[in-house]
Amino acid sequence: MKVNRSGFYKWLNRRSNPSQREINRMAACNEFSLYHDKYPSHGYRWLNAKIRLDRGTIYSDNYAHNICKFLGIKSDSKHFKRQGKKANRELKNFPNYILAELNPLRPFQVVVTDMTAFWANKHYYELTLFMDLFNNEVIAYHLSNKKGDPSSYHIAMANLLTQKNKKYTDLEMILHSDQGSVYCSKRFNESLYLYNITHSVSKPGTPTENGAMEAINGWIKEELFIDFKINDSDNISKSIEDYIYYFNNERPQSALNYLTPIQFKDSNYIK
Repeated sequence: MKVNRSGFYKWLNRRSNPSQREINRMAACNEFSLYHDKYPSHGYRWLNAKIRLDRGTIYSDNYAHNICKFLGIKSDSKHFKRQGKKANRELKNFPNYILAELNPLRPFQVVVTDMTAFWANKHYYELTLFMDLFNNEVIAYHLSNKKGDPSSYHIAMANLLTQKNKKYTDLEMILHSDQGSVYCSKRFNESLYLYNITHSVSKPGTPTENGAMEAINGWIKEELFIDFKINDSDNISKSIEDYIYYFNNERPQSALNYLTPIQFKDSNYIK
């Protein structure tokens, strides 16, 4: 085999008496393999942050990258560029306030909303979400199995207003949405003034103006199908409820320096 005798016995000794460095590397490999099996939609940075959050084990991003490269771990998620046609005109004359690059300093100061649709277990669902841009927390949601169901927006909005009235009654809030028929209705906009809410709207055909919400919609569907295997669920509503709790309390986000939304709010907002 063209291996010298001394080199062979050194290798044999390392196999039977591994160094502490090798033991630590094997432990790291086991951790990253375990978390990749559980959350295959994410890459090495997110897996590293999740291990640090759950187990308190700290690895550098470079070390995490080397471990994942050694194990052949890659994200199973696939993101595609949206190819949409731009509209030639604005359907409604609503201003867009979040393009001013507002920096929310407290919860419920800037809230964005959108609906995402998906098929699960051979059934159609629409998930309406309201997200607080202060800490990217999903503060209200509603799941409907009817296409174009307006009550989904109303129920989610009612949950949002209930929370605002409890803690932030006097706070001026900006609510940003697209130009869906529900959001542009006269009744909806007149009701917002009663709750000290200013409506902000994206131009038609420009989802990038609500980029934070669009990005979250994409990640939610990736994780629901890849990590949470929602197609195998017998109770879609319970699965969504469990996922929203996970998203707010257990899922680190790179935009929040790999803290969860609740951790970020607890550490950055003093009542």
